[in-house]
Amino acid sequence: MNTVPKSSFEFLKKLKANNHRDWMQENKKTYLASEKDLKEFYAEVEAGLNENDEIAKTKVFRINRDIRFSKDKTPYNVHRSVSFSRAGAHRRGGYYLRLEPGKSLMAGGFFGPEPSDLLRIRKEFEMNSDPIRKILNQNDFKKAFGGFNEEFAVKTAPKGFSKDHPNLDLIRLKSFFVAHDFTDKEVHAADFKDNLLHHYSLLRPFFDYMSEVLTTDLNGVSLLD
Repeated sequence: MNTVPKSSFEFLKKLKANNHRDWMQENKKTYLASEKDLKEFYAEVEAGLNENDEIAKTKVFRINRDIRFSKDKTPYNVHRSVSFSRAGAHRRGGYYLRLEPGKSLMAGGFFGPEPSDLLRIRKEFEMNSDPIRKILNQNDFKKAFGGFNEEFAVKTAPKGFSKDHPNLDLIRLKSFFVAHDFTDKEVHAADFKDNLLHHYSLLRPFFDYMSEVLTTDLNGVSLLD
């Protein structure tokens, strides 16, 4: 399967208008059929990624929402999401896909890295930002993604870093990922899988660089030996 069936989006649109358990129970067969189609598509994407990378795990996120601490008590997500984790300690970064009528996107990078990784990345950018800026400013990369999502960042300088550092725009980030939006027309197009894989391929120089950073110390000595 090279694309996402329109029927999957029709289901999500109806779910958004009828987001309650009774409706879901009445339409369970439609939901299961949609999930089957989507999982076939995810498998094709994983196979495509494995042609030039190595995927250890594909995670399909649940449609059920965790409403325990939310004011919004609607029980179901009105989007479907999946992530593809790279294999091995020497391969860092992950691929993500969100499918939602009018709000579909792919993304990739390092969302909320653990404290030790976050500090290592910040220290690298403090020392030298030339490699990452070269990647971010590469024409195809910049056209597809713009730059890092800056929604997740500290307001000033993190503890231990100068607020006057020239690379503060990078150092203050708490996550390092980029995203690209897709229209519904693109999602349902016959070449969507190829289009998606193309955008994932643009992430590889970024992943390769960040993998090197996160598997070495500040002197460039491997932490994996």
